[in-house]
Amino acid sequence: MNKIILFLKNWTLPIAMLAGALGYWGYVSIPALNGTHEVVNRAIGYIQPLLLFAMLFVSFCKVSIRQLRPKGWMLEMLAVQVVSFVAMGLFVICWPDVAGRAVIEAAMICMICPTATAAAVVTTKLGGNANVVVSYTCLINMVVSLLVPAMVPCLHEVGLPELSFETSFLLILGKVFPLLIMPLVCAWFVRHLFPRVHGWIVQHGSIAFYLWAVALALAIGVTVKAVVHSKESLWVLVGIAAASLVCCLAQFWIGRKLGLRHGEMVAGTQSLGQKNTVFAIWMAYTFMNPVTAMAGGFYSVWHNVVNSWQLYRVRGR
Repeated sequence: MNKIILFLKNWTLPIAMLAGALGYWGYVSIPALNGTHEVVNRAIGYIQPLLLFAMLFVSFCKVSIRQLRPKGWMLEMLAVQVVSFVAMGLFVICWPDVAGRAVIEAAMICMICPTATAAAVVTTKLGGNANVVVSYTCLINMVVSLLVPAMVPCLHEVGLPELSFETSFLLILGKVFPLLIMPLVCAWFVRHLFPRVHGWIVQHGSIAFYLWAVALALAIGVTVKAVVHSKESLWVLVGIAAASLVCCLAQFWIGRKLGLRHGEMVAGTQSLGQKNTVFAIWMAYTFMNPVTAMAGGFYSVWHNVVNSWQLYRVRGR
C-alpha cells in the first residue's frame, strides 16, 4: 500500500493528465449520462476557479506580503513577453491575409499569457523561491490588463469589437482580481486574525499541489473535448499545437537563462514558462479568433509535461 501511495505522489501530474483524458472519454461514452453534459460543463466552470482560488490561497499563506517585491531583472522577462506579442501583432496588422494567421495569433496568446497561479506551488516543489514567482505573477497580470485591450482591437474585428478599452480592461480585471488579488487578501487576514488556522495551513501546505492536480485533470478533460469537437482542419490544429509547443519550450528555456543569471533559476523558469491556460482560453474566446483558444489547451499539456519531467529530475537527485 505504501508503494502505491508513493507512486501516486511521485507521478501526480502524469496521472492527473491521464485521468483527465480518460475521464472525458469514459464520461461521454456512457449513453445514460448524455442528458447531464450541459450541467457538468457548467459545474466545471465553477469548480475550476474555486480550485485555483484555494490553491493560491494556500500558497499565499506561506508567503509574506513584505517579501513580494518586484526585482529589476523581471523587466527582462516582461520584455520577452511584451516584445514578442507586439511584434507578431504588428506583423498580422501589416499582412492581414497572411497564410496561417490563426497559428500566429495562437502564438501571440501563448507568449502574452500571464504566469499560472500554480507556478508558485511547482516552484516550491522544485526548491525555488516562490516569492519571486508570486511577484512576477502580479506584475505580468497588470501588464496584460493594459496591453491586450490596447493591442487586440488593432488586429481584427473578431470577438467583441464593440468593446472600448475601459470595458476590455474591466473585463480582464474581473478575471484577474478574484483569482489573484482576493486569495492574497484572504491569506493576509488569516495570517493576522487567525494565527492558529494560518499555522495549520502552512504545516499542510502541500495540499496546494494536489488541488492543482485535480484542476489539471479538469483542464485536460476540457482540452480533449475542445479538440474532439473542433471543426477546424487537421493542419490548423497541428499548426496551433506546434506553435504552442515552440512557445512553451522557448519560454522555459529563456526563463531558465534569465533566472540563472540572477540566481533564481527555478523561479525564472516557472515564471516565464508556466502559463495560466484557463485565462488564455478565455482571452482568446473574448478578444481574438475563437480558434486560437486551442492554443491554451495545447499549452496546458506541454507545460505540464515539462513540469512532470522537472519533478522527476528533482526526485532523482
